[in-house]
Parts: sequence; C-alpha cells; structure tokens
Amino acid sequence: MSSRLLRAILLVCGTISVALGVIGIFLPLMPTTVFLLLAAACYARSSERFYRKLVENRWLGGYIRRGREGGGMSRRQKAVTLAMLWAGILASAIWSVDAWWIRGVLVAIAVSVTIHVVRIPALKINLSPAPLDEHGV
Repeated sequence: MSSRLLRAILLVCGTISVALGVIGIFLPLMPTTVFLLLAAACYARSSERFYRKLVENRWLGGYIRRGREGGGMSRRQKAVTLAMLWAGILASAIWSVDAWWIRGVLVAIAVSVTIHVVRIPALKINLSPAPLDEHGV
C-alpha cells in the first residue's frame, strides 16, 4: 500500500471517528472519548494540521487530553451528561415506546450509565497560585 493511500485512509477514518465522537456527545450509550482518541491517532499519522486542530479544539480537545491522561469529568460535565441521558431516556420511554418491558430496559440502561458516570473520577480544579521560581516570577 502506498504512503499516499494510507494517509488518505487514515484521514477518512479520523474524520469518521470525529463525527461519531461528536454524535456520542449527544447520544447516550455512544462513546465520545474513544472515537476522539481514535481520530487523534489517525490524524497524528496522516495530517499534522488536522491533529493540531482536533487536540487544540476548545470543545473536543479536553476529551482527548483527559482520555490520554486517564482523567475524569468535571462535576458540570457529569451533571449535563446525566441530565441529557435521563431527558432522552424518559422522553423515549414516555412518547416512543408502548411496551412496558422496553421502558424497563431503557430505565435499566439509564441507571447503569448513571452508575458508570458517577464512578468516573471528578476533576479537581487547582485554584492555588502557581509556585514562584527562584526569581519570584
């Protein structure tokens, strides 16, 4: 396989992964960080420009940095995630599903995802000033 073809394939895979990652932000049960890490890996091997745009993006870059560092989610991210999860699940259960057992499955999924999100470590914001160097700067 030629180098040019491999770059093109990695670029396409990276772009598809970014799209799936963005969709995952809004859809419960669809992973976000996994797809964004995959996109970063594809872009790192195919396009320095796309890689930089992705990891420096103000909305998506944080997912990648925290994913690489094994970090968690902020309390605000957890709250928004759980609010969107429960709003989507309850709306589906009330207006889209007639069978009681499917409603039960939806609620069980929401409970499981809630437990998972609650167990993710909360990011702590360091508000203490940075240490000074020997020159007091």
